Amino acid sequence: MAGVMDSVNQRTQLVGQNRLELLLFRLGSQQLYGINVFKVKEVLQCPPLNAIPGRNSVVRGVAHIRGGTIPIMDMNLAIGRRELPDIDNCFVIITEYNRTAQGFLVRSVERIVNMNWGDIHPPPKGAGKEHYLTAVTQVDGQLVEIIDVEKILAEVSPMKEEVSAGVIEDGIADKVVQKHVLIVDDSTIARKQIQRVVEGMGIRTTIKKDGAEALSYLKDLLAAGKDPYAELVMIICDIEMPEMDGYTFTAEVRNHPDLKKLHIVLHTSLSGVFNEAMVRKVGADDFLAKFHPDELARRVNDRVLAITGESLLPPGEE
Repeated sequence: MAGVMDSVNQRTQLVGQNRLELLLFRLGSQQLYGINVFKVKEVLQCPPLNAIPGRNSVVRGVAHIRGGTIPIMDMNLAIGRRELPDIDNCFVIITEYNRTAQGFLVRSVERIVNMNWGDIHPPPKGAGKEHYLTAVTQVDGQLVEIIDVEKILAEVSPMKEEVSAGVIEDGIADKVVQKHVLIVDDSTIARKQIQRVVEGMGIRTTIKKDGAEALSYLKDLLAAGKDPYAELVMIICDIEMPEMDGYTFTAEVRNHPDLKKLHIVLHTSLSGVFNEAMVRKVGADDFLAKFHPDELARRVNDRVLAITGESLLPPGEE
Protein backbone atom coordinates (compact mmCIF):
# COMPACT_ATOMS: atom_id res chain seq x y z
CA MET A 1 0.00 0.00 0.00
CA ALA A 2 3.00 2.31 0.13
CA GLY A 3 2.36 5.12 -2.27
CA VAL A 4 -1.39 4.56 -2.68
CA MET A 5 -2.16 7.68 -0.67
CA ASP A 6 0.87 9.72 -1.70
CA SER A 7 0.20 13.40 -2.32
CA VAL A 8 -3.51 13.33 -1.49
CA ASN A 9 -3.49 17.08 -0.93
CA GLN A 10 -2.08 17.61 -4.44
CA ARG A 11 -5.28 16.16 -5.88
CA THR A 12 -7.14 19.40 -5.22
CA GLN A 13 -6.62 20.35 -8.86
CA LEU A 14 -9.61 18.10 -9.63
CA VAL A 15 -11.88 20.35 -7.61
CA GLY A 16 -14.03 22.64 -9.74
CA GLN A 17 -13.79 20.40 -12.79
CA ASN A 18 -16.69 18.15 -11.75
CA ARG A 19 -14.16 15.38 -11.17
CA LEU A 20 -13.15 13.24 -8.23
CA GLU A 21 -10.90 10.35 -7.37
CA LEU A 22 -12.27 7.22 -5.74
CA LEU A 23 -10.32 4.86 -3.54
CA LEU A 24 -11.68 1.39 -4.37
CA PHE A 25 -11.92 -1.32 -1.71
CA ARG A 26 -13.64 -4.63 -0.96
CA LEU A 27 -15.44 -5.95 2.10
CA GLY A 28 -14.98 -9.68 1.68
CA SER A 29 -16.80 -10.40 -1.57
CA GLN A 30 -16.11 -9.46 -5.17
CA GLN A 31 -18.24 -6.33 -4.84
CA LEU A 32 -16.24 -3.12 -5.26
CA TYR A 33 -16.88 -0.10 -3.07
CA GLY A 34 -15.56 3.43 -3.32
CA ILE A 35 -14.79 6.44 -1.13
CA ASN A 36 -13.75 9.91 -2.23
CA VAL A 37 -10.00 10.40 -1.82
CA PHE A 38 -10.65 13.86 -0.39
CA LYS A 39 -12.08 12.17 2.72
CA VAL A 40 -9.09 9.84 3.15
CA LYS A 41 -6.12 10.71 5.34
CA GLU A 42 -4.28 7.41 5.31
CA VAL A 43 -4.53 3.70 4.47
CA LEU A 44 -2.71 1.17 6.63
CA GLN A 45 -2.63 -2.46 7.69
CA CYS A 46 -5.00 -2.92 10.63
CA PRO A 47 -3.07 -1.96 13.78
CA PRO A 48 -3.62 -3.59 17.20
CA LEU A 49 -7.07 -2.66 18.50
CA ASN A 50 -8.02 -2.00 22.09
CA ALA A 51 -11.55 -2.83 23.21
CA ILE A 52 -13.55 -0.10 24.91
CA PRO A 53 -16.46 -0.69 27.31
CA GLY A 54 -19.94 0.17 26.16
CA ARG A 55 -18.89 0.51 22.54
CA ASN A 56 -21.28 0.28 19.64
CA SER A 57 -21.03 -3.19 18.09
CA VAL A 58 -19.87 -1.66 14.80
CA VAL A 59 -16.76 -0.29 16.54
CA ARG A 60 -14.25 -3.14 16.71
CA GLY A 61 -11.95 -1.12 18.98
CA VAL A 62 -9.73 1.94 19.09
CA ALA A 63 -6.24 2.30 17.67
CA HIS A 64 -3.41 4.62 18.62
CA ILE A 65 -2.26 6.18 15.37
CA ARG A 66 0.23 9.04 15.08
CA GLY A 67 -0.36 10.31 18.58
CA GLY A 68 -4.15 10.09 18.44
CA THR A 69 -6.79 7.57 19.47
CA ILE A 70 -9.15 6.70 16.61
CA PRO A 71 -12.26 4.48 16.66
CA ILE A 72 -12.11 1.69 14.09
CA MET A 73 -15.48 0.72 12.61
CA ASP A 74 -16.16 -2.50 10.75
CA MET A 75 -17.58 -1.27 7.43
CA ASN A 76 -19.20 -4.64 6.74
CA LEU A 77 -21.01 -4.63 10.10
CA ALA A 78 -22.01 -1.01 9.58
CA ILE A 79 -23.98 -1.83 6.45
CA GLY A 80 -25.82 -4.73 8.10
CA ARG A 81 -23.58 -7.67 7.28
CA ARG A 82 -21.42 -10.01 9.38
CA GLU A 83 -18.20 -8.76 10.92
CA LEU A 84 -14.98 -9.07 8.96
CA PRO A 85 -12.86 -12.05 10.12
CA ASP A 86 -9.09 -12.18 10.50
CA ILE A 87 -8.78 -8.44 11.06
CA ASP A 88 -4.99 -8.66 11.40
CA ASN A 89 -4.92 -9.12 7.63
CA CYS A 90 -7.46 -6.38 6.94
CA PHE A 91 -6.82 -2.74 6.15
CA VAL A 92 -8.02 0.45 7.80
CA ILE A 93 -9.02 3.53 5.82
CA ILE A 94 -8.51 6.57 8.06
CA THR A 95 -10.96 9.29 7.08
CA GLU A 96 -11.99 12.73 8.23
CA TYR A 97 -15.70 13.50 8.36
CA ASN A 98 -17.43 16.30 10.18
CA ARG A 99 -14.16 17.55 11.70
CA THR A 100 -13.32 14.21 13.33
CA ALA A 101 -11.08 11.30 12.35
CA GLN A 102 -12.28 7.70 12.24
CA GLY A 103 -11.12 4.45 10.72
CA PHE A 104 -13.06 1.97 8.61
CA LEU A 105 -12.02 -1.66 8.58
CA VAL A 106 -12.11 -3.21 5.07
CA ARG A 107 -10.93 -6.54 3.64
CA SER A 108 -8.67 -5.11 0.93
CA VAL A 109 -7.83 -1.86 -0.83
CA GLU A 110 -7.52 -1.89 -4.60
CA ARG A 111 -6.49 1.36 -6.30
CA ILE A 112 -7.44 4.95 -6.97
CA VAL A 113 -9.45 5.85 -10.08
CA ASN A 114 -10.07 9.26 -11.61
CA MET A 115 -13.78 9.82 -12.33
CA ASN A 116 -16.15 12.46 -13.62
CA TRP A 117 -19.09 13.27 -11.32
CA GLY A 118 -21.28 12.92 -14.40
CA ASP A 119 -20.47 9.19 -14.33
CA ILE A 120 -21.52 8.89 -10.68
CA HIS A 121 -25.25 8.20 -10.38
CA PRO A 122 -27.83 8.01 -7.57
CA PRO A 123 -28.62 4.51 -6.28
CA PRO A 124 -31.22 2.61 -8.33
CA LYS A 125 -34.79 3.20 -7.17
CA GLY A 126 -35.22 -0.49 -6.40
CA ALA A 127 -32.54 -0.31 -3.69
CA GLY A 128 -35.17 0.48 -1.05
CA LYS A 129 -35.13 3.05 1.74
CA GLU A 130 -32.75 1.34 4.15
CA HIS A 131 -29.74 0.92 1.89
CA TYR A 132 -26.36 2.45 2.71
CA LEU A 133 -25.56 3.73 -0.76
CA THR A 134 -25.18 7.35 -1.70
CA ALA A 135 -24.21 6.68 -5.33
CA VAL A 136 -23.08 4.04 -7.82
CA THR A 137 -20.75 4.00 -10.81
CA GLN A 138 -18.89 1.59 -13.05
CA VAL A 139 -15.16 0.96 -13.32
CA ASP A 140 -13.90 -1.36 -16.04
CA GLY A 141 -17.42 -2.71 -16.47
CA GLN A 142 -17.82 -3.54 -12.78
CA LEU A 143 -20.38 -1.89 -10.50
CA VAL A 144 -18.90 0.27 -7.73
CA GLU A 145 -21.08 1.15 -4.75
CA ILE A 146 -20.33 4.37 -2.88
CA ILE A 147 -21.41 4.05 0.74
CA ASP A 148 -23.25 6.78 2.62
CA VAL A 149 -20.68 7.23 5.38
CA GLU A 150 -22.70 10.05 6.94
CA LYS A 151 -25.53 7.61 7.53
CA ILE A 152 -23.16 5.16 9.23
CA LEU A 153 -21.73 7.86 11.49
CA ALA A 154 -25.21 9.13 12.38
CA GLU A 155 -26.17 5.61 13.49
CA VAL A 156 -22.96 4.74 15.33
CA SER A 157 -22.46 8.11 17.02
CA PRO A 158 -25.58 10.28 16.74
CA MET A 159 -24.88 13.99 16.71
CA LYS A 160 -26.74 16.73 18.53
CA GLU A 161 -29.38 18.06 16.14
CA GLU A 162 -31.18 20.57 18.36
CA VAL A 163 -30.40 24.26 18.02
CA SER A 164 -29.32 25.88 21.28
CA ALA A 165 -31.46 28.53 22.91
CA GLY A 166 -30.68 32.08 21.84
CA VAL A 167 -29.19 31.20 18.44
CA ILE A 168 -32.37 31.97 16.50
CA GLU A 169 -34.01 35.37 16.86
CA ASP A 170 -37.66 35.39 17.86
CA GLY A 171 -40.01 35.76 14.91
CA ILE A 172 -37.29 35.13 12.32
CA ALA A 173 -39.60 33.02 10.13
CA ASP A 174 -42.21 35.80 10.01
CA LYS A 175 -39.76 37.92 8.06
CA VAL A 176 -39.62 35.46 5.13
CA VAL A 177 -43.03 33.78 5.10
CA GLN A 178 -43.11 33.72 1.29
CA LYS A 179 -39.59 32.36 0.90
CA HIS A 180 -37.93 28.98 1.38
CA VAL A 181 -34.46 27.47 1.62
CA LEU A 182 -33.19 25.21 -1.16
CA ILE A 183 -31.28 22.22 0.28
CA VAL A 184 -29.06 20.24 -2.11
CA ASP A 185 -27.46 17.04 -0.80
CA ASP A 186 -27.19 13.43 -1.98
CA SER A 187 -27.15 11.94 1.54
CA THR A 188 -30.58 11.12 2.95
CA ILE A 189 -29.31 11.62 6.49
CA ALA A 190 -27.68 14.97 5.70
CA ARG A 191 -30.82 16.25 3.97
CA LYS A 192 -32.96 15.33 6.97
CA GLN A 193 -30.52 16.94 9.41
CA ILE A 194 -30.48 20.23 7.52
CA GLN A 195 -34.22 20.13 6.93
CA ARG A 196 -34.93 19.65 10.64
CA VAL A 197 -32.82 22.68 11.54
CA VAL A 198 -34.33 24.99 8.92
CA GLU A 199 -37.93 23.87 9.39
CA GLY A 200 -37.40 24.02 13.15
CA MET A 201 -36.84 27.74 12.58
CA GLY A 202 -40.25 27.89 10.90
CA ILE A 203 -38.84 28.33 7.38
CA ARG A 204 -40.00 26.15 4.49
CA THR A 205 -37.57 23.98 2.55
CA THR A 206 -37.22 22.50 -0.93
CA ILE A 207 -35.04 19.40 -1.30
CA LYS A 208 -32.91 18.35 -4.29
CA LYS A 209 -30.55 15.39 -4.44
CA ASP A 210 -27.72 16.75 -6.58
CA GLY A 211 -26.44 19.83 -8.39
CA ALA A 212 -27.98 18.92 -11.74
CA GLU A 213 -31.42 18.47 -10.18
CA ALA A 214 -31.08 21.77 -8.28
CA LEU A 215 -29.95 23.69 -11.37
CA SER A 216 -32.87 22.29 -13.34
CA TYR A 217 -35.22 23.39 -10.55
CA LEU A 218 -33.87 26.95 -10.64
CA LYS A 219 -34.22 27.12 -14.42
CA ASP A 220 -37.78 25.78 -14.13
CA LEU A 221 -38.58 28.66 -11.76
CA LEU A 222 -37.38 31.11 -14.42
CA ALA A 223 -39.31 29.32 -17.16
CA ALA A 224 -42.46 29.60 -15.04
CA GLY A 225 -41.96 33.35 -14.77
CA LYS A 226 -40.93 33.24 -11.10
CA ASP A 227 -38.14 35.27 -9.56
CA PRO A 228 -35.66 32.98 -7.73
CA TYR A 229 -34.56 35.89 -5.53
CA ALA A 230 -38.13 36.37 -4.35
CA GLU A 231 -38.55 32.62 -3.85
CA LEU A 232 -35.37 31.70 -1.97
CA VAL A 233 -33.78 32.78 1.27
CA MET A 234 -30.58 30.93 0.32
CA ILE A 235 -29.17 27.69 -1.05
CA ILE A 236 -27.44 25.18 1.26
CA CYS A 237 -25.44 22.87 -0.98
CA ASP A 238 -23.27 19.82 -0.43
CA ILE A 239 -20.04 19.51 -2.44
CA GLU A 240 -19.82 15.77 -3.12
CA MET A 241 -22.82 14.76 -5.23
CA PRO A 242 -23.44 12.50 -8.24
CA GLU A 243 -24.16 13.98 -11.66
CA MET A 244 -22.96 17.49 -10.70
CA ASP A 245 -20.93 18.43 -7.64
CA GLY A 246 -21.44 21.52 -5.51
CA TYR A 247 -18.51 23.41 -7.03
CA THR A 248 -19.81 22.96 -10.55
CA PHE A 249 -23.37 23.80 -9.48
CA THR A 250 -22.15 27.03 -7.87
CA ALA A 251 -20.12 27.96 -10.95
CA GLU A 252 -23.15 27.31 -13.21
CA VAL A 253 -25.35 29.51 -11.01
CA ARG A 254 -22.77 32.31 -11.00
CA ASN A 255 -22.49 32.15 -14.78
CA HIS A 256 -26.27 32.46 -15.28
CA PRO A 257 -27.39 36.11 -15.63
CA ASP A 258 -30.71 35.51 -13.86
CA LEU A 259 -29.33 33.38 -11.02
CA LYS A 260 -25.85 34.71 -10.32
CA LYS A 261 -26.71 36.70 -7.18
CA LEU A 262 -28.33 33.82 -5.29
CA HIS A 263 -26.77 33.25 -1.85
CA ILE A 264 -24.97 29.88 -1.73
CA VAL A 265 -23.47 28.20 1.33
CA LEU A 266 -21.38 25.12 0.58
CA HIS A 267 -22.08 22.69 3.43
CA THR A 268 -19.86 19.64 3.44
CA SER A 269 -18.19 16.96 5.54
CA LEU A 270 -14.96 17.64 3.63
CA SER A 271 -12.64 19.31 6.10
CA GLY A 272 -8.98 18.45 6.58
CA VAL A 273 -7.93 18.36 2.92
CA PHE A 274 -10.63 20.73 1.79
CA ASN A 275 -9.27 23.57 -0.34
CA GLU A 276 -11.18 26.66 0.83
CA ALA A 277 -9.65 28.65 -2.02
CA MET A 278 -12.00 26.72 -4.31
CA VAL A 279 -15.00 28.20 -2.50
CA ARG A 280 -13.81 31.65 -3.46
CA LYS A 281 -12.87 30.53 -6.96
CA VAL A 282 -16.33 29.21 -7.81
CA GLY A 283 -18.01 32.15 -6.10
CA ALA A 284 -19.81 30.60 -3.11
CA ASP A 285 -20.84 33.09 -0.45
CA ASP A 286 -19.83 30.93 2.49
CA PHE A 287 -18.49 27.54 3.57
CA LEU A 288 -19.70 25.51 6.54
CA ALA A 289 -18.38 22.12 7.68
CA LYS A 290 -21.01 19.53 8.63
CA PHE A 291 -22.84 19.08 10.88
CA HIS A 292 -23.25 21.75 13.55
CA PRO A 293 -26.88 22.78 14.02
CA ASP A 294 -26.09 26.02 15.87
CA GLU A 295 -23.71 27.21 13.16
CA LEU A 296 -26.16 26.24 10.42
CA ALA A 297 -29.07 27.96 12.16
CA ARG A 298 -26.94 31.06 12.69
CA ARG A 299 -26.11 31.22 8.96
CA VAL A 300 -29.81 31.03 8.08
CA ASN A 301 -30.75 33.52 10.80
CA ASP A 302 -28.14 36.04 9.62
CA ARG A 303 -29.12 35.61 5.99
CA VAL A 304 -32.76 36.40 6.81
CA LEU A 305 -31.68 39.54 8.63
CA ALA A 306 -29.46 40.53 5.70
CA ILE A 307 -32.18 40.22 3.06
CA THR A 308 -34.70 42.07 5.21
CA GLY A 309 -32.25 44.91 5.71
CA GLU A 310 -31.83 44.49 9.45
CA SER A 311 -28.56 44.96 11.27
CA LEU A 312 -26.60 41.97 12.54
CA LEU A 313 -24.93 44.11 15.21
CA PRO A 314 -26.13 44.38 18.81
CA PRO A 315 -28.00 47.58 19.76
CA GLY A 316 -25.60 50.48 20.27
CA GLU A 317 -22.93 49.03 17.96
CA GLU A 318 -24.50 49.93 14.65
